[in-house]
Formats: sequence, C-alpha cells, structure tokens
Amino acid sequence: MMEPYKLYYWPTIQGRGEFVRLALEEADVPYIDVARGKGGMQAMIDVIAGGRDGRAAFAPPVLQAGGLLIGQTANILMFLGARHKLAPRSEEGRLWCNQLQLTIADIVGEAHDTHHPISVNLYYEEQARESRSRARDFVVERIPKYLDYFESVVRANPGRGGWMVGSRLSYVDLSMFQLLDGLRYAFPKAMEAYAERWPGLMRVSGRVAARPRIAAYLASKRRLANNEDDVFRHYPELERGVRVKPLRG
Repeated sequence: MMEPYKLYYWPTIQGRGEFVRLALEEADVPYIDVARGKGGMQAMIDVIAGGRDGRAAFAPPVLQAGGLLIGQTANILMFLGARHKLAPRSEEGRLWCNQLQLTIADIVGEAHDTHHPISVNLYYEEQARESRSRARDFVVERIPKYLDYFESVVRANPGRGGWMVGSRLSYVDLSMFQLLDGLRYAFPKAMEAYAERWPGLMRVSGRVAARPRIAAYLASKRRLANNEDDVFRHYPELERGVRVKPLRG
C-alpha cells in the first residue's frame, strides 16, 4: 500500500484544487484532503507559510507526496500524470499536456476575474458594475476564443478515442470536464446557447462524467457543491442582456 498523498486546499470550495482531486480520484490512489479534517486549516497554513528549504508555495493547492511538496495545479498534475498513467509516456506528450493545462489555467483565471475585475481584496458587491462589463466580454469574446481552440485540439488529435491527447484519457480531459462544468454553472444561459459549437469538447466532458470512478466521486459527499465563494460563481445579473455570437458556419 502506498502512503496516502496529502492535498492541501480550501475545505469549502472546488476551486483550483478540484482539478487535482479529479486526477486523484481517477487514478484510484489514497489521499487525504487535509484542510477538511480536524486541525486541517492550520496544517495547510503551516505548509504554505513554512515550505521546505525556503521553497514555500505562493498559495494552495499543494500536494505532499512523501518528502515532496508540490505547488501549482498544472505542476501537480504533471507529476500525477507521469506517475499514474494520466499522461503520455513521451516527453513531447507530457509537455503537450502541460501546455494545455496551463491554457486551461488561463481561462480559469479569467473566469474568476468576471466577479473580481478590480481586486480580490474587494467584495463582489463593491465592483459589481465593473463585473458586468468584464463578464460580457468574457462570455462574448473570451469563452469562444478559448473553447474554439480546445475544440480544434480535439479535432486535430491523431490518437483514436476522441480524447484531448493521444488515444487514452489524460488529466487534460479531466480538467476540461471541470472547466466546462464550472462555466455551465457560472454562465448557464450562454453555455446552453453555445452547446452545439463544441461537440468534441462536450463528448469529452460526457465521457469523463461517465467513467466509473469519476461518476462515483461526483455522486459522493466528497464532491463539494458549486457556490458563490468559489472560482466559478453564478450571478444572474452578469448574464442579463448578453447575446452570444452565432455558431460559425
């Protein structure tokens, strides 16, 4: 039996830690969601603040694997991907997965900024007017730009199987599921209107959700509900009056 991984992340939100949780669940490896246990928040704060040899993480998530402390979502997933067959064996394939994951991180950051366009130190209500402008641009311009790109990745993938990379599931597919799930929660009207625009991505998302370990996780209490303290937040007023662009011919 391998020593359980320790995941340090906020205990009440999916956030960026959820991308890591999905990989751990699919890999079927033991892990402890530290901050959700007794004394866990302080343990997480200690890990972030202390680090090892001066190599403190800037923010969670952090994964502890034996003597290793690994920060940054994409970095953690690159590690897990190589260790648990959630990425190609070749260096080229692993780098491609990491590149796609970093691009997913970019759109996740932009999604967060729709409700905090001025400062993370201000409440949403203190920047609601600016949020409406930012959300309109995100829905009309940025979501299509990113998801058109990811759709092209699926279509161009030479591997058979309809996945993002190669011929088998990778952590990028798990992350694409999480991205689409978050976008559907935050902007349900827009994503419904866009539904036919990205058939390849929608197939990837559906196939991920149907995988036995992922389906069991999604139905369990371990899967936290979306909420308005999270990265993806649903404020109906941010979709009000927004018209998405028509499907390309």
